[in-house]
Amino acid sequence: MLEINACSLHFRDLNEKLKASSDSNVKITNCLGHRYIGSGVAGKTIDIYGTPGNALGAYLAGSTINVYGNAQDATGDTMDTGSIIVHGNCGDTTGYGMRGGKILVKGNGGYRVGIHMKEYKECKPVIIIGGKVGDFLGEYQAGGILIVLGLESEGDLPVGDFCGTGMHGGAIYIRSHTLPTDLPAQVVATPATAQDLSEIAEYIDDFCNAFDLDSQTLLKDHFYKLTANSKNPYRQLYTHH
Repeated sequence: MLEINACSLHFRDLNEKLKASSDSNVKITNCLGHRYIGSGVAGKTIDIYGTPGNALGAYLAGSTINVYGNAQDATGDTMDTGSIIVHGNCGDTTGYGMRGGKILVKGNGGYRVGIHMKEYKECKPVIIIGGKVGDFLGEYQAGGILIVLGLESEGDLPVGDFCGTGMHGGAIYIRSHTLPTDLPAQVVATPATAQDLSEIAEYIDDFCNAFDLDSQTLLKDHFYKLTANSKNPYRQLYTHH
């Protein structure tokens, strides 16, 4: 295993060491705001101790990143495959333009989690937030699955305002007995059925295995499922020739 002490390294030097290493397992210590860690990296397991900076795992291509701390903005920006597992909280725009893979966050998420997520055939990105998230969850979501568990906000709605704004694909699951009061007209909210929950059970299992929780207890709780009611909800805004 390669161990990199990031304390005195510029983020470019850290990333050069990471990409140049032939080791498949890399441990990064004393990380504090270093950007772009794991960007485009394939075939590695990267354990980070500290707080990585923006765009952690951008364009990730099959690696696994474990963060033993918090992550900042744009975690998993446009990632393709692999996993990012955060044992703390994450910042804004987590999963921006994400095209595949999984992001599992034990704590809370910031604003615009899952913005512009998309999927193609078997490539279906998944983000699970264990706590709560800020405004604009799933903004312009075109595919993939967003799950908010609200583990530390029992009884309170775990999502902020403007949830699903511009959503036109994919699904959002919220573990809650209440819904946001300001859902846009193109979003349909229904209680999750047994079939719905069976389709996300493997993702809940992954989350619970990562953070030593009980998936069966979570899956017995009430979830709402949010989907778009049209594949092109803004058709009336455009001129077709």
